[in-house]
Amino acid sequence: MSERKTGKHALGTIREEPVIDCRGLWKIFGKRSEEAMRAILADNLGKIEIRDRFDCVVGVKDASFTVNTGEVFCIMGLSGSGKSTLIRHINRLIEPTRGEILIDGQPVNSLSARDLRQMRASRIGMVFQNMALMPHRTVLENVGFSLEVRGIPARSRIETARHALEVVDLEGWDDRYPDELSGGMQQRVGLARAFAADPEILLMDEPFSALDPLIRRQLQDKFKSLSQEMAKTTVFITHDLDEAIRIGNRIAIMKDGELVQIGTPEDIVTNPVDDYVADFVAGISKLNLISAARIMEPVERFDGQDRTGWPVTAPSDELEYLVDLSIGSDDPILVKDGDREVGVVTSKTLLRGIKGEFDNPMLQQPEGPENG
Repeated sequence: MSERKTGKHALGTIREEPVIDCRGLWKIFGKRSEEAMRAILADNLGKIEIRDRFDCVVGVKDASFTVNTGEVFCIMGLSGSGKSTLIRHINRLIEPTRGEILIDGQPVNSLSARDLRQMRASRIGMVFQNMALMPHRTVLENVGFSLEVRGIPARSRIETARHALEVVDLEGWDDRYPDELSGGMQQRVGLARAFAADPEILLMDEPFSALDPLIRRQLQDKFKSLSQEMAKTTVFITHDLDEAIRIGNRIAIMKDGELVQIGTPEDIVTNPVDDYVADFVAGISKLNLISAARIMEPVERFDGQDRTGWPVTAPSDELEYLVDLSIGSDDPILVKDGDREVGVVTSKTLLRGIKGEFDNPMLQQPEGPENG
């Protein structure tokens, strides 16, 4: 029988407390960016008109979102969609044309150069596709470098760096140099370096995209378990929807600099807002994504039936687990939230869920943070 798999919203230690708050962010590249911005606000010009009239490129268009404490917030889109430009505004590697970013309520835009360096050093960790490991320093020295910059004593720095290497399964590699490591191991050194600094926020820009599929999946699993264990608030950039679904609590899909849809993986797959999003999710398997709560019928419809002996599942259990329960029994599946009966999954509704059909008016739409 398949392993019991619960919905993503049941995992981790997310609190509804925004750490990152992006408000009406615009980025226009070009010498006449301010003039172009005024024209957009006055005349609602599009990207093509801005390019033709002002020789400017709209990189980010009026982006607004929040990232909660402990959440992994994935931003995905095709190459050139603006996702990497957007993430670099959070720690002000890129200055916005308009709008603001707040970290715990503090506007990043207004920070002095000194305060910005302090925030980057102590509160925000960065992990990119190119780890930029220093070739003349050992693995241990690379991991402890940010602590060295902050003036942490050598003994404490070494202890922290060694613990970070153990966390990413690289103990014993302390004295090696980056060119002695495989690509996957170098990525893990980058993760260890970020975790060693113990930042509140992690910014990750396609950190696993250059790796082989097997190594990539292993690092996704490692990052997922670490992020849940350490409750890091993470913005994760990817062009791969499978990756976003595996690790993200919520997903934002970008197109031409604009955030087209933000929602849970289940929301994105079952309720795409337009054809662009629908094309993204067309080939995604529903088995490890859709929960019983999404397809169950109201339990009241089965009043009068003896439900003794029916297989039981939880609202957050996923389709793959429900399929195995259904194979082992001729009865419908009873959905219970603790001791309370909240719904029923029949073979018909299960098949509809596998096919990705969720528009049946007979099905109950559960209330909650994603649907309520």
